[in-house]
Amino acid sequence: MVKSAAVRGRPRSRDAAGLPAVTPEKIINSAIDLTARHGLDGWTLRQLAGALDAYPAVVYHHVGDREAVVAAVAERVIELLPVPEEDLPWREWFRALLTDLRSVLTGYPGVARRLALYEATSSAASTLVDRGVRTLGAAGFGEEAPTVFRLLLNTACLFVSAEDEQRRNVESKNSSPFDQLSDRPRQSNYFADFYDYAVERCLDGVACRLAVLQGRQLPD
Repeated sequence: MVKSAAVRGRPRSRDAAGLPAVTPEKIINSAIDLTARHGLDGWTLRQLAGALDAYPAVVYHHVGDREAVVAAVAERVIELLPVPEEDLPWREWFRALLTDLRSVLTGYPGVARRLALYEATSSAASTLVDRGVRTLGAAGFGEEAPTVFRLLLNTACLFVSAEDEQRRNVESKNSSPFDQLSDRPRQSNYFADFYDYAVERCLDGVACRLAVLQGRQLPD
């Protein structure tokens, strides 16, 4: 947990204190930095204000309460996610997206859980959803395309969220999730390998659903 920074004893005016103005952009940037270092649940609004050398009321004025800041952090993280090219086949498109998803989200612990629970509404999120749904629609998923998109994204976010939690437990309890693994050389790649395996199996399931929608016979 990040320590709170005090602002006692300085003038209430930032100009008088020789401090730069606080802006919504600076607030979100500081919240992003705190999230990268301590996780989305690892800092308070007072600690965020301390990182800005400001009062909590300044954060409230420019962005809102902690929930508003957290929502803004999640939206900003989504903007870091590359959107695959439209001309990729649907399976390759989602393989690329979900691979990048883990790379981005593991850098900001707690954001994956947030995205699994709450729908993002930023323009970046809308662009991602629109392209993904169109890719699925072109592949033949029809009216189920939005549901399939949400299934794949939510499943991936939940796996990353579980990884966040396991890593936090390891750090806090000095325990290891690898105690039952016999292949010691692969331990460092455990989370990535398991995530990739889960993604491929999810895509297998979705491919089977597509075969049903298209009236094709599934293999025995």
